[in-house]
Amino acid sequence: MLARIAAVRDQIRPSERKLADYAMAHPGDVINLSMAELADRAGVSEPTVARFCSALGCRGFREFKIKLAQDIAGGMPFLHQDLSVGEPGDEVPGAVLAGKLFDRTIATLMQVRNTLPADAVDRAADLLAAARRIEFYGSGNSGTVAEDIQRKFFRLGMPTVAYSDSHVYFASALMLAPGDAVVAVSSTGRTRDILDAVRNARNAGADVVALTRSGSPLAELANVSLVADIADDFDIHSPMTVRIAHLVLGDILSIAVALRKGDALQERMKRQDRALDTRLSAK
Repeated sequence: MLARIAAVRDQIRPSERKLADYAMAHPGDVINLSMAELADRAGVSEPTVARFCSALGCRGFREFKIKLAQDIAGGMPFLHQDLSVGEPGDEVPGAVLAGKLFDRTIATLMQVRNTLPADAVDRAADLLAAARRIEFYGSGNSGTVAEDIQRKFFRLGMPTVAYSDSHVYFASALMLAPGDAVVAVSSTGRTRDILDAVRNARNAGADVVALTRSGSPLAELANVSLVADIADDFDIHSPMTVRIAHLVLGDILSIAVALRKGDALQERMKRQDRALDTRLSAK
């Protein structure tokens, strides 16, 4: 829909161009507005909104909003939404900055949610719940994600460790055995150090769950992959949405494993919480 708006912009009436410009600049807002509210914000009449929707091939305002929401949920890049470097001294208002980053992050999470196979979650959770020991590997930003997920599994009472040093996880993978598991995190799935460590783990008989991009070398090496196909930027203005998506996938895995552990785990976690409360209240 956003691409269609951009394509017809120069062919529609000037009043409808106001709507086109507003929709391209604020797609996340438009899907939550009524026709009257959109007309007011764009400075046009409601009949103009109706003509604009018709020019885009929609049967009405409701269909236009549904198609626009599908674009956003599918990860359609926000036209005119990305931040860019301006002149020295230029500042982006906090409200604008927050809105753009929230919109991009929400769209990313919706994209991952809509493409995540339920059977992959189940297979990964079954594998990790049965593992004797779980090691978490990642480099750079992915290393931070691996450490965060490991802390969640640590609370489940499972023997776990996280490594972000490539030399350490390369050597550690060599010492794994059947019954052990690795969770490897890589946004590209092409990091050589991660691939080498995963090969070591597989050769040692360990199972591998990957949080990565579909079709990547890492996804091909892993027993199970939870994929996040996100075109992430790496400049100073990048919100690093792939990192947030991987953190959510880690939450999903830890909760799914916790549910498989049943009542015994729940009781152990309650004891942990009581002990921590007692320790904190004593200080």
